Amino acid sequence: MESTENSSIQPPQPEDADISAVETSDLSDLKESTPNELHLAHLVVRLIQCQHCSRPLTIPVRLPCGNSICRSCLPPSRPRTGITYPVAEGREEGFTCYWEGTGSCAGDHCVGDCGSDVVLGNIATLFQEELAFSTTPDTENAEVEQTREVRSIRWMVNHGDDVKKEAQVAHIGKLPWLQGLYLLAWEGRLPHDASEVVYEENPAGQHHKPEDIDQLQRLKDRVSSELDCQVCYSLILDPLTTPCGHTFCRKCLARVLDHTDLCPVCRRKVGMPSAIHSEPLNRTLACIIDHFFADQVAARREAVAQDEMGTDHEKSLPLFVCTMSFPTMPTFLHIFEPRYRLMIRRVVDGGDGKFGMVMYNRRGRPQGDELGSVPFMQYGTLLMVERYELLPDGRSLVIATGISRFKVLEAGELDGYHVARTERVDDINLADEERLEATETAAAAIPDPSLGPNAEPPLDSLSTQELVALSRDFIRKQRSAGAPWLHPRVMLAYGPVPTDAARFPWWFASILPISEEEKYPILSARSVRERLKISARWARELEARDCQPEQGDIGDEDMNETYIPQTLVIGAFLAIFLAHVGVNFLQVMRAGRRRRRNLELQFPQPLPQRDHGINGEQ
Repeated sequence: MESTENSSIQPPQPEDADISAVETSDLSDLKESTPNELHLAHLVVRLIQCQHCSRPLTIPVRLPCGNSICRSCLPPSRPRTGITYPVAEGREEGFTCYWEGTGSCAGDHCVGDCGSDVVLGNIATLFQEELAFSTTPDTENAEVEQTREVRSIRWMVNHGDDVKKEAQVAHIGKLPWLQGLYLLAWEGRLPHDASEVVYEENPAGQHHKPEDIDQLQRLKDRVSSELDCQVCYSLILDPLTTPCGHTFCRKCLARVLDHTDLCPVCRRKVGMPSAIHSEPLNRTLACIIDHFFADQVAARREAVAQDEMGTDHEKSLPLFVCTMSFPTMPTFLHIFEPRYRLMIRRVVDGGDGKFGMVMYNRRGRPQGDELGSVPFMQYGTLLMVERYELLPDGRSLVIATGISRFKVLEAGELDGYHVARTERVDDINLADEERLEATETAAAAIPDPSLGPNAEPPLDSLSTQELVALSRDFIRKQRSAGAPWLHPRVMLAYGPVPTDAARFPWWFASILPISEEEKYPILSARSVRERLKISARWARELEARDCQPEQGDIGDEDMNETYIPQTLVIGAFLAIFLAHVGVNFLQVMRAGRRRRRNLELQFPQPLPQRDHGINGEQ
């Protein structure tokens, strides 16, 4: 074992990765002192240490469970079986996490979910620039070497399950505490889980050095510049890192995903559905923020809480009790009732453009223990007004797009229309989604003797992509048969058949003319796979009836209430658009005639006419 008692630490070079042994001693001959001005420097260095190799993070990777390690420390990967959704690069392989079974991790992770952490990588670079290469110990002068003070650091380590702890010590010469500890970590000599850390100097040492505090302040200032959210431009609160590696406040990212699924920084698809509210925080960044900026974090949390309390107290979500709406899909409304005229006017003029759409509770069934018997169903869709056309008689035409789903917790009335306190309905996260598919398909792989040889396989036995293919095949057959619910006018309003499995059930439910009672369960389903199974069941049932879904035995009442009015609203918007085009054309023609008359008044001689000959002859 190599002793470190007479060795000083040199700034490491990028290729220097040797691990030196650490001396074991009781250190009874050294004087102890703790630098209060640094608040225990080892805690600062620990913020940037890899929890696996204990070295400073190199190309840090954020794991789906929220922990961070070096990319080179990722466990060996293996092929994943029984998973077909989502289809993306890197999802074919996975690995078992180091934190499996600790309560903070489900166990298996997908390689595609482990992207490089941009913010944490920048902070790791700042630590390296500030602490690794800023100062070189002066060992050339022997006299200085003999008289300089010696700083030492002692800590305890526990090997495995042994109850007995071992004391270890390392000398850092006269380096600042932060730099000395960082260099120990760089060489792999300072364990991430080191405990009972003690700072020691010889009697000639100076307990409080200006460079110690200056170095910590410089580091804090540089780290602060990397921790601004690129959405709200404030200190990141509850840091959430996307698969593309960018970090935002959880609430800021949730607001962004209400409108687009693209990253605000790199414009790549985020791949984080509404389950963002259940995604774990970036633990390493959260620890860095809480350690360096605890006061700012507390102030921001208090301000956010007050804003949310004020919002909840002043305004509840207005409800439009009418029809079924779905996330990402348009809803076309003809507003003529006075109460809803008032509601939409308030939403558009003085609100944020959002309101809730819920369907009628036609059968009067109780809606949960909280609501009881109410005139609407408990689950609905949050809509954002995209276009609003006010007609001369006070009626209006509205196009609104679904943002998310909600569950009504409490309801009341305001000026004739319903208002409610709601709770957002989120999907399970992607890891649980994949686990659900693998579990169901594996369990269904065992043949059921009660099923005949020609029986259709149960939906649970189909992969997620096979469920999508089943419904898409049904649509292809219906289109070939000339089903009017697949008319080009409908496709123009709702778009072509989506290729995204998460969006497909919403599109399918929007155009399929079946009763709203049959569609309603899809709103409360909390996984993409569950919604795809509902869609596949619709397709099988309609195909089994050997009739097209637009015939009179399938939801005639709902066709009259929703499908035809929405078609009329689409036609009305097209008519308004054509009218605007015509008015603009007439205005251009009139402006041209006015310019010509002005020119005739300004010039005494007549302007040449189009029907004149070459020499001016008629």
